[in-house]
Amino acid sequence: MPQPQTVTGISNREFIHTYAAPGRIGLAGGADVVSRLIKIAQRHLNDGHERSLWSHAFVFQGTRHDGHHWVFESDLEVHRKNIRLGVQENRIEKFCIEKNYPVLAVLDFALGDGEVATVLSESLEMVAGRTRYSLRELMGTLIALRRPALRAKPNPLSRPASFFCSAFVTHVLRKAGIDPVPGLDVKHAAPEDLFQSPRVANIWLLEPVRAEKVPLKQRIVARIRKRLGR
Repeated sequence: MPQPQTVTGISNREFIHTYAAPGRIGLAGGADVVSRLIKIAQRHLNDGHERSLWSHAFVFQGTRHDGHHWVFESDLEVHRKNIRLGVQENRIEKFCIEKNYPVLAVLDFALGDGEVATVLSESLEMVAGRTRYSLRELMGTLIALRRPALRAKPNPLSRPASFFCSAFVTHVLRKAGIDPVPGLDVKHAAPEDLFQSPRVANIWLLEPVRAEKVPLKQRIVARIRKRLGR
């Protein structure tokens, strides 16, 4: 694993547009409760047993004719009167909201043109085939994180035509002849495993911009002045 190149002082959107490219892999650390639990569960993958930075993995497909950068991901997307559960195409917009995704990374596996084409075409095939997202498989992986010997064996909660986020990424990379997590069953691959992959050539890591903490007294005075219209 190469030393991550730390990037600061730019927005999530600028970071993605600068370092993402077709076939590269994105990692995100969400701020919601489920994402925090996933990061905590991966602490067994670190020597110091520190929680992972990552809760989600996806594939960059590049900028399309609409001028937007798009990704392939296996996720649960909930919108009003619309639920999408599985492999899908989305714009990068949700990853551009810093409060929701305060940490991002781009992984470069140095894929050749043919390998990139395979990754993207396999991803499209899974979108067209309505490959599902499996919460059950995710639970099987989280349980196996505590018992490393299980991770080379098939996920006991595996379902056909189903992949959670990092299993999906691992699957399409293996289709291109790149194994990012040697020795692991595809449905035991976690986002932290991708971050620590021995096959990755470059890593760009965006550190969140931390606002200076305002003293409590100063915040209270500011609120009072706002209410008084001053």
